[in-house]
Amino acid sequence: MPKQSMPKESLNISPASVNDYRRLAEKRLPRQFFDYIDGASYQETTAHENLRAFDKLKLKQRILKDVSDVQTGCNLLGKDLDMPLVLAPVGLAGCYARRGEVQVLKAANNANVPFCLSTVGICSIEELAAQASAPFWFQLYVIKDRSFAIDLMQRAAKAGCDTLVFTVDLPVLGERYRDIRNGLSGGYNWLGGLKRGWDIVSHTSWLWDVAIRGKPLVFGSLSEAVPDANSLGDFKGWVDSQFDPSMTWKDLDWIRENWSGKIVIKGILDKEDAKQAVGVGADAIVVSNHGGRQLDGVPATLDVLPEIVEAVNKKCEIIVDGGIRSGLDLVKAIALGADACMIGRAWAYALAARGEQGVTHVIDIIKNEMKVAMALTGVTRVEDIDQKILGEG
Repeated sequence: MPKQSMPKESLNISPASVNDYRRLAEKRLPRQFFDYIDGASYQETTAHENLRAFDKLKLKQRILKDVSDVQTGCNLLGKDLDMPLVLAPVGLAGCYARRGEVQVLKAANNANVPFCLSTVGICSIEELAAQASAPFWFQLYVIKDRSFAIDLMQRAAKAGCDTLVFTVDLPVLGERYRDIRNGLSGGYNWLGGLKRGWDIVSHTSWLWDVAIRGKPLVFGSLSEAVPDANSLGDFKGWVDSQFDPSMTWKDLDWIRENWSGKIVIKGILDKEDAKQAVGVGADAIVVSNHGGRQLDGVPATLDVLPEIVEAVNKKCEIIVDGGIRSGLDLVKAIALGADACMIGRAWAYALAARGEQGVTHVIDIIKNEMKVAMALTGVTRVEDIDQKILGEG
């Protein structure tokens, strides 16, 4: 793959945080793609609550501890990682930067943290496998075409994926008002088409680097299901038809029958559902409200995390996502009992702004912030992070 050029930002800043990368992504991307990353469902209340939950939770500063050797390494699902962080599956990443999923994979491999490829990624399973220096994870939706789902799992296993993330919180799709306004979902009209076209051509740097040089912009792993597709729109009917509202816990048996690696169930918000996930043999769960992109008005993931940790009682590992924007947030989640955190928007902003280098930088930012938070709360190992480092809310 040719070396990726670094996009030019229209903001004169040197990014120091995830929020800085958000600002850069907003300037670089066509509005329809920025809003796809940034937006959430309905009034976006839950997405904002995810952020506020971390803001409300306080750390307790301690002094005069020996914190000369702070280590962020951990073990997750049997693998030693440099930090308790997973780069979550995010759809359409190849629309944010040229062959975007490959760039994220390389950043994750270099940082020794897992990257999970989305079912609706632009780059295919096989394209990632050709570039991977370590196994990546694969995310699978509940889809009606079980034979094609099995084919996807077989392709992922052949590509060296050792972990399947099974997303279970999309029996139906939540309405995302920003996507409707921008024409990414909902009915087509000629005025909306003109607006989308102008949105694309007015972002010249993105147009040249991604839309032209980054082709094909299709769902790479789904090409066999829609063999005549030439654009993302060609996939829409098939993808929309595949959400399966009839799926129940008993249907998960066919996942285990067809997947020999680790299974992570993503989309848990209730302690009883967490117990069910343990009962069907999940190796880990992701406490997730889909970043506020499904059912608006549900609790922040951080707020339900403690009761889920108690219910699971160490019978499987627990990952949490939703609202994590810094290493301080990561430490707070670990203190409440998570084994690791997933970030999605954080790496997507960085990818859109600066490609692989941006994702690498965001991982480094989060790791350095994590080290500072650990040192100033008096702990030097991830396994020593617990509720004792939390202050009064």
